Amino acid sequence: MTTPPAPAEVLEGQRAAELRKAARALLKQPLLLAHGKHADEFRLVRRHAAELREWFDRNTGWPLHVDAETARLRKIPGVLHDSTHPAREATRAAAPFTRRRYVLLCLALAALERGESQIALGRLADQVVLDVTDPGLVASGIHFTLDRRDERLDLAAVVRLLLGLGVLRRVAGDEDAYVNGAGDVLYDVERRVLAGLLATRRGPSTVQAEATADRLAQLVAETALDSEELRFRAMRHALTRRLLDDPVLYYDELSDAELAYLTRQRGFLTARVAELTGLVPEIRAEGIAMVDPEDDLTDVRMPEQGTHGHITLLLAEYLARAAGPVTTHQLTQRVRELALVHRTFWSKAAREPGTEAELVEQAVARLAALGLVSRTADGAEPRPALARYAVGEPVVLEPGTPPAGTPGSARTPAQRKAGQA
Repeated sequence: MTTPPAPAEVLEGQRAAELRKAARALLKQPLLLAHGKHADEFRLVRRHAAELREWFDRNTGWPLHVDAETARLRKIPGVLHDSTHPAREATRAAAPFTRRRYVLLCLALAALERGESQIALGRLADQVVLDVTDPGLVASGIHFTLDRRDERLDLAAVVRLLLGLGVLRRVAGDEDAYVNGAGDVLYDVERRVLAGLLATRRGPSTVQAEATADRLAQLVAETALDSEELRFRAMRHALTRRLLDDPVLYYDELSDAELAYLTRQRGFLTARVAELTGLVPEIRAEGIAMVDPEDDLTDVRMPEQGTHGHITLLLAEYLARAAGPVTTHQLTQRVRELALVHRTFWSKAAREPGTEAELVEQAVARLAALGLVSRTADGAEPRPALARYAVGEPVVLEPGTPPAGTPGSARTPAQRKAGQA
């Protein structure tokens, strides 16, 4: 007869499950509000705030602030130069933010910080136009008046991002009406949420560096690493951040010191992440990927349904067979060939002549965001993790012949490559 679990074991299991759900919620949405669609996750985070705060501080160096209204995990990326995950509106097919949208976002946040508890979109636009006349911005070549429709579309995209974050709450009106010059929009400004957005270690106005890379480094720089213990802690933080945030942690992207530390502490680091989040470490010859069995801790999926997802998968197979970099022209030609083969399944827009370049760009951007390819000056180069999408040549077996991969059978080069990825 099976003995039922003791009450203490049941309670501990519930606590562990709640803690894992709360941690995953923060990793997926680092800013949670007490109201709205993430209210249940917020309550879990608040309930386990002390334990979560200790874990993130020790293993990643990310501060966690929790109060009665908000929970904010101030994440600092492990790699500062990664541009494969740009900001987007909170819609499925939203375009990535351009340089102009990022500038508008910063100016809008500055205006909201100085403003009142309510603001109209037209008033926000006026303040942004006034601020952009700053001599420093003019010298950088930044100029817009918001008179043109495309500029108003960019400001509307910024506002929708802030609505998704909870910084703004729409009271009346619609952004489309503003874009078309047919109306205005009124918002409440959630000042507590606004105050928690900044995740830097120091104020941007205190940074003196000129180059963008140097400015980013100074914004998140930690205290002087003048002891071995502090240097080891910094490496533990950087590596754990990358295990949590990056699709793949490649060994060839690490410094000699980081690689040596990871070699010694790999089991400990991956076990700590797996225990908290439920991610499963996949350790290969070239690196580590923390795989999510629940498939919800990602903003980019592969494979994905629909025409664009199918094209991305087919190009992944094509790139996985490549011996080196592949040019954009070759990828474009491949899409033309695939369009003929799959014309009955693809959307009409994807079959239109001249759309191949856009389809290639979307596919390469997705593959780069997943760490499966690296962009080159004129195309893309496959990375080791892409080998899982390689398809071997078909083999016709005689009756009684063991299938490939069983003891005594041979594997295709693509299958061997996938096994070593």
